Amino acid sequence: MAALIGKLSGILYYPILIIVLVAAGVYFTIRTKFIQGRLLKESIAVVTEKPDKEGAVSSFQALMVSTASRVGTGNIVGVSSALCLGGYGAIFWMWLIAILGGATAFIESTLAQIYKKRDENGDSYGGPAHYIETALHSRAVGVLFSVFLILTYAGGFNMLAAYNLQSTFSVYSFYDPKVSPMIIGAVLAIVCGWTIIGGGRRIINVASALVPFMGIIYCLVALVMVILNIKLMPEIFGKIFADAFDFKAIFGGVAGSSMMYGIKRGLYSNEAGVGSAPNAAAAADVSHPVKQGLVQMLSVFLDTLLICSATAFMCLSSGIAPAEELAGAPYVQQALGTFMGGFGNVFVTVAMVLFAFTTLIGNFFYVDNNLAFIYKKMPSKTFMLVFRILASLIIFWGATLEMGLAWDIADVLMAFMCLINIPAILILGGKAIDACKDYEKQKIEGKNPVFRAADIGIDPSHVQYWK
Repeated sequence: MAALIGKLSGILYYPILIIVLVAAGVYFTIRTKFIQGRLLKESIAVVTEKPDKEGAVSSFQALMVSTASRVGTGNIVGVSSALCLGGYGAIFWMWLIAILGGATAFIESTLAQIYKKRDENGDSYGGPAHYIETALHSRAVGVLFSVFLILTYAGGFNMLAAYNLQSTFSVYSFYDPKVSPMIIGAVLAIVCGWTIIGGGRRIINVASALVPFMGIIYCLVALVMVILNIKLMPEIFGKIFADAFDFKAIFGGVAGSSMMYGIKRGLYSNEAGVGSAPNAAAAADVSHPVKQGLVQMLSVFLDTLLICSATAFMCLSSGIAPAEELAGAPYVQQALGTFMGGFGNVFVTVAMVLFAFTTLIGNFFYVDNNLAFIYKKMPSKTFMLVFRILASLIIFWGATLEMGLAWDIADVLMAFMCLINIPAILILGGKAIDACKDYEKQKIEGKNPVFRAADIGIDPSHVQYWK
């Protein structure tokens, strides 16, 4: 099974997904005239805007939902694995896929806002399944996307988060590779199951409150390590760029190259083009779809250019060279140990527990949204109870997997989401670009941009908002 899924992962990513991701990123960067740089300041400004409707989801709240899903175990273990298995150059390719992915994230989230729906409470929801059905007139493809999203987030990503979390305990003396993963997986499955079934609101509130602080502390610790080892930074940057452009090594073995690991781990971390964040983007109450597109573009940068880079520089500035046997949590823990001693292991474990838990819970926001799309309403309470019990068992199973299999399952499922979502936004992207032109025109006129579907040639009867 591991060999089969590993082979499928290799085929999907090289050459198919590498070409699709990079081509889409370059195309949207050109079409939006490098929106990642031009409107970066504007993206920061719109985050602070409050919704007109009291109690509605704000841009900031939508940013937090998508960032909670993006910022997780991949920012720590994923970066470490990319360095240890792909080499220094993997960091450059993570940066590149994030910069290009910012434009892709803008397009998909703007489209989610344009074609969002209104529920019985007057709140909005949507995502790729909805703009595929509404704008491309294909419910079958929309349902297919939803199926892969459910498999990815309730299955692949949650299994991987569970594996990554239990792997941080491997440095402790009590860890038994045959027993400990099952015990940790069982505890995690029970806590997550109890929470998502409805009994753990307090846990969610506490964890959600702690994660931003942990993220800030994590970045500060990384910054301190970099400052203490600042003399090593020129050498580190030199190795990153030298390895990234060692094309002889890359094309000598693409599957294990820095480019492949950088793109895979970068995509897993920031999810630009995957089609997940648009589900959160559609829930925001904004006066113009472009505002939420800009917010989700910013989320990609926060995830990869800030937090992933923090992990990379923290590890590399420690003086410990990346090695295959250190792949995953051990490299981060050893690196931190040079600065924090034995407490470094505990710090990484606490960070992983918080990041993994909020990621596991946050993923079900996307899953519920797409279950409702498939059934045209939320399924019955009995169905949801059985589904969430099964999802909890999958978390348990994930904790017991081998590292390679856990990553490959997540990569394959994520790839199928991309291969449905990116062609869809390539077809529909013109509407998002027209919306961007409309937004900038109104800004030049000194207005707070307000969107009307008819202004960019969309029949108002085809959308539930923006009349």
